[in-house]
Amino acid sequence: MVVGDASLDIDLLVVGAGPGGYVAAIRAAQLGQNVLIVDKQYVGGVCLNVGCIPSKALISASHQYESISHASDFGITASDVKVEWSKVQEFKNSVVKKLTGGVAALLKANKIQYFAGEVMFINENEARVFNDQEAPRYRFKNCIIATGSRPIELKAFPYGGRIVSSTEALSLPEIPKSLVVIGGGYIGIELGQMYSKFGTKVTIIEGSDSILPGFDSDMSSLVAKKLKGAKADIVTGAQAKSAEQTDKDVTVTYTVNGEDKQVTADYLLVTVGRRPNTDGELGLDLINLKMTDRGLVEVDDQCRTSIPHIYAIGDIIPGPALAHKAMYEGRIAAEAIAGQTSKIDYKCIPLVVFSDPECSSVGYSEKEAKEKGHNVKVGKFPFNINGRALSLGVNEGFVKIIADADNGIVLGAQIAGIEASNMIAELGLAIEMGATLEDIALTIHAHPTLGEIVLDAVEVALGHPIHAIAKK
Repeated sequence: MVVGDASLDIDLLVVGAGPGGYVAAIRAAQLGQNVLIVDKQYVGGVCLNVGCIPSKALISASHQYESISHASDFGITASDVKVEWSKVQEFKNSVVKKLTGGVAALLKANKIQYFAGEVMFINENEARVFNDQEAPRYRFKNCIIATGSRPIELKAFPYGGRIVSSTEALSLPEIPKSLVVIGGGYIGIELGQMYSKFGTKVTIIEGSDSILPGFDSDMSSLVAKKLKGAKADIVTGAQAKSAEQTDKDVTVTYTVNGEDKQVTADYLLVTVGRRPNTDGELGLDLINLKMTDRGLVEVDDQCRTSIPHIYAIGDIIPGPALAHKAMYEGRIAAEAIAGQTSKIDYKCIPLVVFSDPECSSVGYSEKEAKEKGHNVKVGKFPFNINGRALSLGVNEGFVKIIADADNGIVLGAQIAGIEASNMIAELGLAIEMGATLEDIALTIHAHPTLGEIVLDAVEVALGHPIHAIAKK
């Protein structure tokens, strides 16, 4: 790297090496671009380092512990089952290290320059990249901004000590005996339920009428039932007001039904959403990039901003803050820069919560389909009479298919149950291809598998179920 004011020329500058950024960089390199990618923290971004991946590793460990603790259900006796938290953390860290190392290797293999540092735009065509050792300046033909987001910090609950964000919650020094979670969205539920499985007494405080407010009530109610079965307390319609902490615990004051109440726990986890990383020293205000009042960058259907050669993807543009959305947008932006005509189409973005049971959805809900003017046909089938589900000891869950009654085209689906996160892919593909209920019905599903529940739900929608008594 060259230090000084002489600008180095680059085809593409990618700001942020998270899921969106590194995918965009690799796709652009495949299309012949000379790429520089910059990140101020780590390769892989929040997702691989302190988000999706480490949380799922801990969730998987908690499932293992719970399964062993209930092995007697399968006629297996397991005694003296213990959790060595330090080794659980070692497992989590090993998964993170392997994946982040893999991304670094992919960047290198695609001849992408990586700079560990920050970016500050000088003008629409130049940016300074800098760290403690160097500060070269680059002139770029195109730029993709993929700086991601960070947890929202509430004024009444500043992070520090025993008040933690999702980042710190992944690396607590011990399994807490008790935990209060403010926010019953997907992050709060995933982490709260994970600790609950390890034996933590969990209290969830949620402002809306139910947990997982973005999902249908018949899905969120299954998760709530499982949490309550583990003796977790769920307080809905509540407003958290304040917290006082000592070196040993934290006491939260909240209001529900007009009455102030308090709960004390070892830690308080605040999960009330994420804020786009578009502020700070990045200098987006210096180049007059058009933004919304929420700090999101406005883009067109190819992720192009108000400055035609600058693109934005991921958590900093409108839409759900999902890693797979950012990856998708990264490909679109890289291909647009290469002159291809790919455009954003969000109708098939799957939503997944790694709760217990897992919840996933894609396309329209039944309500949304009706609001769009469709004559709706629905098929719903439970997990508890599927051979594979029963052999796994699973009773909770269902597959729900929404289709247009006039032409049979699949419009949406919701799955609650074990492996819902994997099962939703088939239905996303069906919607993307414009498949009909008959197309899925004529697809041979292996037996015995959970995938057969999709087939059964489709046959219910068609009116000729094999494994259920048809309604007359």
